[in-house]
Amino acid sequence: MDDPQIQRLLQSAVQERRAGRAEVAAGLFHEVLANAGEHPLALNALGMHALALARPSEAAGYFERAIAADPGAPELWMNLARARREQRDDPGEAAALEGALAIDQRHFMALVRMAELLERQGDVANAADRWGNVLAMEPSIEERSPALELMFDHARAFVAGQRAAFGATIDRGLAAVRDAIPAGERRRADACIDHALGRRAIYANVCAGMHFPFLPAEEYFARDHFPWLAEIEAKTDLIRAELEAILAEDAAAIRPYVAMPPGTPPNKWSALDHSLQWGALHLWKDGARDDAACARAPRTAQAIAALPLSDLPGRTPTVFFSLLQPGAHLPAHTGVSNVRSIVHLPLIVPPGCSFRVGGETRDWRAGEAWVFDDTIEHEAWNRSDQLRAILIFDVWNPYITATERDVLRRFYAVAADAGHSAIGVSD
Repeated sequence: MDDPQIQRLLQSAVQERRAGRAEVAAGLFHEVLANAGEHPLALNALGMHALALARPSEAAGYFERAIAADPGAPELWMNLARARREQRDDPGEAAALEGALAIDQRHFMALVRMAELLERQGDVANAADRWGNVLAMEPSIEERSPALELMFDHARAFVAGQRAAFGATIDRGLAAVRDAIPAGERRRADACIDHALGRRAIYANVCAGMHFPFLPAEEYFARDHFPWLAEIEAKTDLIRAELEAILAEDAAAIRPYVAMPPGTPPNKWSALDHSLQWGALHLWKDGARDDAACARAPRTAQAIAALPLSDLPGRTPTVFFSLLQPGAHLPAHTGVSNVRSIVHLPLIVPPGCSFRVGGETRDWRAGEAWVFDDTIEHEAWNRSDQLRAILIFDVWNPYITATERDVLRRFYAVAADAGHSAIGVSD
């Protein structure tokens, strides 16, 4: 029989099957095999017919013959996996699923069935890996049935549970080692392990301006780099008193921190544009001292001037009181340059005020300063019903040497003499 005749037989068989005459259709598929040899479509159809009759062993035989005729069709392997599953033949199902994945490593249902098989077998670690592969494909799945949503929910819960259990095992195993190390010395190792366990992300520097290479990308710097922190912390009360006097006498001195030029396209800062939700009073800005503002807070200015501030003429330091109103949120963002480090000295901190740098979130506490790298993604919240106020200023990145600082100062001096604005450092 020539191909047109085979095609007519196949079409007739498909029509009979759709009409509900399964046995008639099966007879026609057998006729195709008798006249055309090992035809994969006919063999697959007879396998599905056997599955419908609850004869999985017979079905598996048809699917194996179909695969032999067309080994590059992943759906034939998937049908064989179903037959093996109904036979409760775990090794056979695994082999069939691996056959489908050998053709397409991103075959969605093969990944799902493999994850289910491993979970049934109690192979928790490998099942979690497979469910993780399934979840990685979730964004590409556009049509979501309720059953599919339930499957994704199960995958997320399974992976989360496995990670939590594995994390607890690791924590117990490392407890003795960690307890013997001072907290400040184990931060990087902790971050490494937490990232490996999926408990946190690792954030890199994102510099819109001057990017100094080969510096450690630390979220919060160790206090040991800044031995003078205790000196400025000891002046918290007098600095807060000067700010409170300014607020009581002339609240208009506080200006919106975000002030975008007209015509700026909508962006993450639009909600705060020209808003006192985030207000500021600058004592220094872009390296220039504001004498009038400093006269309002003379003791603060004196205390700040005594510190080893970043000193790039026309660039740094920047020193300001930062006021965040109740309910305000500063969206995740990054700064301009990692040549500087940012110091926060909390002055007025009601409960519910927190700050995230990279993968670590901290609550401000009045009088307890910290230093961070603002070119690592960070954001802030005032979840209270009161004002939050801190003093912010910049110092040199502690990993930049005195020689390197001299090079940067000279770079900006030469650029200024040549009439170029060069590359930014401050916001």
